[in-house]
Amino acid sequence: MPRIILGITGASGSLYALEFLKLMGELGVEVHLVLSEAGQQVMELELGLGADQLAPLVARRYDIRDFAAPFSSGSAVFAGMAILPCSMGTLAAVAGGLSNNLIQRAADVTLKERRPLVLAVRETPLNRTHISNMLKVHEAGGIICPAMPGFYHGPRSLEDLARAFAGRVAEQLGLNVPDLPRWPG
Repeated sequence: MPRIILGITGASGSLYALEFLKLMGELGVEVHLVLSEAGQQVMELELGLGADQLAPLVARRYDIRDFAAPFSSGSAVFAGMAILPCSMGTLAAVAGGLSNNLIQRAADVTLKERRPLVLAVRETPLNRTHISNMLKVHEAGGIICPAMPGFYHGPRSLEDLARAFAGRVAEQLGLNVPDLPRWPG
């Protein structure tokens, strides 16, 4: 069973994270979750969900200050990490190589071990600093996957839209998503 790390930060887009967690459950992927304080606050505001309500969807949840978590070291093998949604503050920390919390440390370890790191950045409009930070993460080996859903598959709900984007993030982590909507051409 593949194991991945999911960081949820304080950017808008909690529905993406929720649909990603549901999809991982369907695919049999073990998810290790780190939820920032701002991520938890946004999830409560957007979805009315508290951190405890995510427990059935994850293998384990870690405190953002828990630097003893397995994935704070490269010797623990995880298939990759997604930060979904990824705030501009978290992007900046990853771009700068900071490790002030467990999400940032896990991202740094993922990059140094050359494992897939997907940042689903969520902000608009973008300023020069945001774009520069995205380029820095890209050059370090990270995958910038902005939360820009497609509409070609005719989503009938916000959940359909978020699930299709979550599937794209999963594929960037190297996971096979058999029923992911594809461009029909």
